Amino acid sequence: MKSQLLKEKLLHGEYDEKLVDLYVDVNLLSRQKERYVQAIEEFEKLYGEQDVCIFSAPGRSEVGGNHTDHQHGQVIAAAINLDAIAVVAKCDYIKILSDDIDISRIDLNDLKRNTAEFGTSESLVKGVLSRLKELGYEIGGFVSYMTSDVLMGAGLSSSAAFEVLIGTIISGLYNEMSIDPVLIAQVGQYSENVYFDKPCGLMDQCASAVGSLIHIDFIDIKNPKVEKIDVDFASFEHSLCIVDTKGSHANLTGDYAAIPAEMKSVAESLGEEFLSDLKEEDFYKNIASLREKCGDRSVLRAIHLFEENKRVEKEVDALRNNDFEIFKAVVKESGDSSYKYLQNVYTHHDLQQQAVSLALAMSEHIIKDAGVCRVHGGGFAGTIQAFVQDERVPEYKKQIEDVFGEGACHVLKVRKYGAVEVLK
Repeated sequence: MKSQLLKEKLLHGEYDEKLVDLYVDVNLLSRQKERYVQAIEEFEKLYGEQDVCIFSAPGRSEVGGNHTDHQHGQVIAAAINLDAIAVVAKCDYIKILSDDIDISRIDLNDLKRNTAEFGTSESLVKGVLSRLKELGYEIGGFVSYMTSDVLMGAGLSSSAAFEVLIGTIISGLYNEMSIDPVLIAQVGQYSENVYFDKPCGLMDQCASAVGSLIHIDFIDIKNPKVEKIDVDFASFEHSLCIVDTKGSHANLTGDYAAIPAEMKSVAESLGEEFLSDLKEEDFYKNIASLREKCGDRSVLRAIHLFEENKRVEKEVDALRNNDFEIFKAVVKESGDSSYKYLQNVYTHHDLQQQAVSLALAMSEHIIKDAGVCRVHGGGFAGTIQAFVQDERVPEYKKQIEDVFGEGACHVLKVRKYGAVEVLK
């Protein structure tokens, strides 16, 4: 559809129902319409009026399974109603402006891996297209203006949304939206691992590509089992609040790296590469020797892994049975385990900086029995998550922002759709 006509239809409310369905909250309709119209206008400034499509890929939140994926464990992840959108038109090359990031023009005849491009957006685009071509899918060029409200640095995975968005654009423009969402996620991971040179897992991309709440079992890492949890999350009348404690991630690389390294040291001491390959009874029978070989913290982190995998299964069952009280109780257990056994709530290098711990303490004080909270993502600094009863959200947001500053609390909804072609 011509970009000008698409803009007119948006302004006249013809897509209101579709946007409310996509973004869950009717209160977001006005802002999303304005955002889409502005994106079309930016596209037209760059490339002129053309036949365009609009694609969307959501951010994600880890709901269950803290630090389990790198041990081939289990997770629950949710697509959220923050996303990256792209206004797109076909072309014989690729040119993208993403907010204020001007991505260099990409020649479809030059998609080879380039170490000089490690860490760049160009590398991610090339990696996705190269892998899809290798797998036998049609690829082609496009020009695009992209904009994203997925929060960077808040554990909501803006990079995965970008990778998945590129894969979905190629699926829509050149493959009639036939590429399986899980495959798009795997291609995104490949691009990040091989072309971007970052050893990420697959959870982020899967949540963005598939949508809703998903349960992922990584025991077969090449063929992860991805199941959509068929539940109407809105019916639980709780919102997902992500609180940014404004803590710095600087100098925390060693803290993050130590978790998988220590877990793997336990597994390797018993002849396996990953903890999820171990029999739990063998682990507990050998704790005395493991303490000597690996240290107590490594053992405690292994205990967290074994129990966290079980908690994920309990959370899945609770959601499928529409028992949100049990679900919240298990989320609390997960948070307690992360604090006591995984020990990723604060760094031991600066004990006076414990913003995540303080956010958890304040959240428990504010919401009491009206919700539950736990550390979010990698931990040590950054964000917590809280499931808060909808009627208590304004009070929670105000009080937690009194501590961490205006805008620290992001009130989100679980989005039932993954990466999609929204309008065309």
